[in-house]
Amino acid sequence: MVDIQKEKQLKRKRRQKRVRAKISGTAELPRLNVYRSNIGVFVQLIDDVNGRTLVSASNKEVKAKGTKTEQSFEVGKLIAQKAQKAKIEKVVFDKGGFKYHGRIKAVAEGAREAGLQF
Repeated sequence: MVDIQKEKQLKRKRRQKRVRAKISGTAELPRLNVYRSNIGVFVQLIDDVNGRTLVSASNKEVKAKGTKTEQSFEVGKLIAQKAQKAKIEKVVFDKGGFKYHGRIKAVAEGAREAGLQF
């Protein structure tokens, strides 16, 4: 009998590797990485050339009440504001093996609304 949770994790890692083979971030055009757990959403702007995280944000920093999706939207706005302070206007979106749906989509829409370009 196969453990269903381990199978789901393996499939997500496989999708993540496939995307990372095609997407890479630089200092001028960083990769906007999104990780979704049951509890929260974590977002980073990553420079893959130098192996550095430029800017990060999570739902723990956002004091917004409401559903997880609404909090994710606010996290998207927050990462866009932090990126603009770091003089970053364009990014490459990396959904991290997750579906572009729900909280992942909310992060992207929040970042776009706050002025970040994909």
